[in-house]
Amino acid sequence: MIYELSLHTAGIIVSAFLILIGLLGLLNPDFSGVVQRFPRSRVAGVILLTVCLLWTFWLVATIQMGEFSGFRRPLLIALPVGYVLVLRFVDEFLAVRALGILCLLAAEPLLDSAFLRYETSRLLITVFAYLLIIAGLFWVAIPYVLRDQINWSARSVFRWRCLHAFALIYGGVILTFTFRQY
Repeated sequence: MIYELSLHTAGIIVSAFLILIGLLGLLNPDFSGVVQRFPRSRVAGVILLTVCLLWTFWLVATIQMGEFSGFRRPLLIALPVGYVLVLRFVDEFLAVRALGILCLLAAEPLLDSAFLRYETSRLLITVFAYLLIIAGLFWVAIPYVLRDQINWSARSVFRWRCLHAFALIYGGVILTFTFRQY
């Protein structure tokens, strides 16, 4: 195991994230204007990409690589070089691509925490992790999809609130199971 994250802790983190996002969207529908500017935000892209670099650098530096351990040093050198090159040459939708990478990185500890657990409710976290993986793959490869998703969800206040209500309810269900079963 790379991460020492229990299912209880993962449930708290996921539910807190979903409840926060749900409340933000429900209580402040004008927040959609801020979210619509996110895909082209250079500052958000640099911050998220830096977080991804640090997380990936830590993973490469600490994980057991087996017969590939000879690649550790070249990878540790290539990561910052790639980071600088991406910042220099990838201007289009950098925030979306970095968010996609972050989603892919965040899914693994969630799946790891639910591995070999017998509770059926663990699937709530597992489904969320797989949704992160699918979204991350799309956002890295086809970044304009997030812009289209945001525009679609912000087209009406009713749609915006429904989506955020669903996130709030899903987070509440995970939080309930976190304190009752995990």
